[in-house]
Amino acid sequence: MQELRIHGRGGQGSVTAAELIAVAAFEGGKYVQAFPAFGVERRGAPVQAFVRFSDRPIRLRSQVYEPDFVIVQDPTLIRDVDVFKGMSPGGIAIINTERDPDFTMPAGVRVLTLDATTIALETLGLPITNTALMGAFAAATGLVSFEALESALRHRFAGALADKNVATARRAFDEMKATAEAA
Repeated sequence: MQELRIHGRGGQGSVTAAELIAVAAFEGGKYVQAFPAFGVERRGAPVQAFVRFSDRPIRLRSQVYEPDFVIVQDPTLIRDVDVFKGMSPGGIAIINTERDPDFTMPAGVRVLTLDATTIALETLGLPITNTALMGAFAAATGLVSFEALESALRHRFAGALADKNVATARRAFDEMKATAEAA
């Protein structure tokens, strides 16, 4: 079993990202779970969402404490929340930032950055980064195919909004693929 923890703020679409990644993984033949954890339920408050992936049925029902993967939607969370807690060597952290990381990472964790905010602004017209980060996750991990992610997005959104979200995910997927191959 592999586990993903998504860190964001209320209103950024962390829960939606977890659900859609799970749908895409399910379409790819995996057993999955996706669920949120809320503290204060208001826009801007720190939020976590989780996804589990397995080739066998998943019986575990706790939060994700030792993730293989972390997505950080808002880099300001890094100074407020221990977003890397529980990560072990071999893990992958995907961080939405336009700058090089200037924080301490756990040993052996691979950090990949993507300016998901700019991608979202240029393709969606809104600073909603979840779709871009889903594309980046697919490219960085290979746990979900882009085709399955596109299908999940088209089931969730309709018409022009679906097209914009797919374009956002595709651009992030392509950029992350190039970044991951270069690293």
